[in-house]
Amino acid sequence: MPGWVSVNRGVRHHRSHIVRAIVIEKFGGPDSLVYTELPDPEPRTGDVVINIKAFGLNHAEMHMRRGEWAEAAEVSGIECVGLVTSCPGGEFPVGAKVAALMGGLGRTINGSYAEYTRAPASNVATIASDLPWAHLAVIPETYATAWTCLFRSLEIAPGETLVVRGATSAFGQAAVNLAVNAGVRVIGTSRDRRRFDLLEELGVDRAELEGPELSERIAEAKQLDAVLDLVGNSTILDSLAMLRRGGRACLAGWLGGLEPISDFNPLLQMASGVYLTFFGSFVFGKPGFPLSDVPLQEIAEQVAAGRLKAKPSRVFRFDDVREAHPVMEAGEAKGKMVVVLD
Repeated sequence: MPGWVSVNRGVRHHRSHIVRAIVIEKFGGPDSLVYTELPDPEPRTGDVVINIKAFGLNHAEMHMRRGEWAEAAEVSGIECVGLVTSCPGGEFPVGAKVAALMGGLGRTINGSYAEYTRAPASNVATIASDLPWAHLAVIPETYATAWTCLFRSLEIAPGETLVVRGATSAFGQAAVNLAVNAGVRVIGTSRDRRRFDLLEELGVDRAELEGPELSERIAEAKQLDAVLDLVGNSTILDSLAMLRRGGRACLAGWLGGLEPISDFNPLLQMASGVYLTFFGSFVFGKPGFPLSDVPLQEIAEQVAAGRLKAKPSRVFRFDDVREAHPVMEAGEAKGKMVVVLD
């Protein structure tokens, strides 16, 4: 096949089945992603081998490709949807339709940029649905993370007012979707006024222009119940400044970059009585954060019923992953981009 390179990885395999995969040949630009062939993963007790049908694209994979993440496996990709082909521990039947996310995928073990992957059973969930694979692929990591931030970290309740900073990102749209569906009043921010219409379609009470010192511009300053901050370290102190006493802020995204908060001093920079929490989806599957806690099946049913507006912003073929990364890098994804395997 043109553009593909066959390499011998020195892996002893249980059968002579060769699968297509994309590896990070070196840290750098999209051309660092090299198409190759690998033996398909050996079944192991405690793991699930999945025939991947589609996977979502994530900023984490961009940072891994550049070498900016602490860990990056040879095969990137932190989530997928597909069919179980082997499960030695019996946790899932062969042929089951499942989602897999995190658990080291793309970080410490080969991930979803391939025809097959092997994921820890703790990070796999049944997701029976007639939705097209491209639509199912929108759900796993993005919706699991958004749901956990909203209903576990922030403990948001109907009637409360929530600000989602970075609301037009894929993560932000999922959070707006879930919060509005739960009866929460949502204010969403975007750095682009042209995207306010999208937020209004998702059901926000109103849209605000994202930028520094939003706490000084927003009408509900010091009255807000919660802020889900997906812009990151550059805005989290400002998010804390707009909360009421007892208000909660959850830091869960880095759309504004990975630079740390400089000289963070809670004594001088945090109001008394507000709460700051953090959530990183890499904890899914670990004690205290079981994937079974997330109602992925219910979310898929709500998507199918039209109560949640979860559709891919763009769909790429597996052979076109290199074209997808620059779109993500330029901030032009406009939602969740997915890759569908033939």
